[in-house]
Amino acid sequence: MNVAPITPDPAHLCNDDALMKLALVQAHLAAEMGEVPVGAVLVRRHADGSASVLAAAHNSPVTTHDPTAHAEIRVLREAAQLQSNYRLEGCELFVTLEPCAMCAQAALHARLDRVVYGALEPKTGAAGSVVDLFASPQLNHQTRVTGGVLADESAALLQRFFQSRRVQAREQAHPLRDDAVRTPDARFEHLAGYPWQPHYVSDLPSLNGWRMHYLDEGPRDAPITWLCLHGNPAWSYLYRKMIPVFLETGDRVVAPDLVGFGRSDKPKKEGAHSFTWHRQVLLDWVERLDLRNVVLVVQDWGGLLGLTLPMASPERYQGLLVMNTTLGTGEQPLSAGFLAWRDMCRKQPDFSVSRLFARGNPRMSPDECAAYDAPFPDRGHRAALRAFPAMVPEHVDDDGADTSRHARDFWQLQWQGRSMMAIGQLDPVLGEPVMRQLQQVIRGCPEPMLLSDTGHFVPEEGERIATEACRFFGR
Repeated sequence: MNVAPITPDPAHLCNDDALMKLALVQAHLAAEMGEVPVGAVLVRRHADGSASVLAAAHNSPVTTHDPTAHAEIRVLREAAQLQSNYRLEGCELFVTLEPCAMCAQAALHARLDRVVYGALEPKTGAAGSVVDLFASPQLNHQTRVTGGVLADESAALLQRFFQSRRVQAREQAHPLRDDAVRTPDARFEHLAGYPWQPHYVSDLPSLNGWRMHYLDEGPRDAPITWLCLHGNPAWSYLYRKMIPVFLETGDRVVAPDLVGFGRSDKPKKEGAHSFTWHRQVLLDWVERLDLRNVVLVVQDWGGLLGLTLPMASPERYQGLLVMNTTLGTGEQPLSAGFLAWRDMCRKQPDFSVSRLFARGNPRMSPDECAAYDAPFPDRGHRAALRAFPAMVPEHVDDDGADTSRHARDFWQLQWQGRSMMAIGQLDPVLGEPVMRQLQQVIRGCPEPMLLSDTGHFVPEEGERIATEACRFFGR
């Protein structure tokens, strides 16, 4: 049976923690073999309180092709062979996870005196989580049960294992192109205010195998779907303060990371990026998710690209929430602030993203600022940050300029939805003068919400903006 018996000094096995640690050793062995990390030991308790280990084993259904090869079953079989008796009275079972119904019934058949387990199993646990077979008074044998012994250690081992499995499944579903890098998932763990589960797509016609990440929260049939598009050098983390407000109203929120940003794949070469390509990816993605009743939420590059989307399928959109951005028509000179920003990016391509956010948003915590560095662990992950400043259409024949002019005509003449504008007045790049020009372009755009204490990254003041937006679009 390939069970791993252990015979430590019985004098050292006087308490439940010590015995559960032996079971945890077995659980680690299971994880190393690719099995669900559950370990068990079976002991005989002596009159002085010490215990002798009769058997120790771990889960092995996968490697043995045996659906009954749970850790508990394996130690029961081994101990019964050693004792030459299928009754194991006077014995105790220590297992790192609450037993399932099969294992609980086996323990009762074996007449165990006691079962001790570590972590709860809320899906299949038969010692109280789902059912409690040990508490049935109709049975002719009662086995005492103690739960929660070294529960944190047992649960952490299981959590790490299944997290690793999920990562492997995602990698297999979305293989990494040779000309791309992918930010390790560990860099996105425990980010301040960003608890949502990732979603990925890589089979859109325009993606050509690049993996794009997006958030998708709330009911699919919600009255409003808030489509939140970030800019450079941000990612969907930018909207963490707005998303909860939208969700509280029962709405849906979708927020992609542009390829090259956030949890999306990062092309190694700057030349992989273009205005037209990123726009087409967004169009394909909106089509794939079949987004309806959309309020488009944009800022910075989220607007440069996003403001060109509704004209392709206006029936999908009912509103616009626009913050510090512009349309890149190539007809107007770029602002002095933007030219300074572009020049800085050219001269200092490895600038600190977190420091940039800290300077412009003094109310942000250090952890929040650091989260903006998460997607970019090194220079190899930063091609998009170097490419995007130069991609803003400056001349009428630049990539995206003609599309942006068509979008301008759409917003002036054909837009039928409602619009809300919020302006961070401290923005030196796309501040109030630029936004006032955009206001004149958007048909029916009312007086903006002015934020006198806010700079370029307006969604960092997102809670108050989102609250007002819910009231405005919910009327």
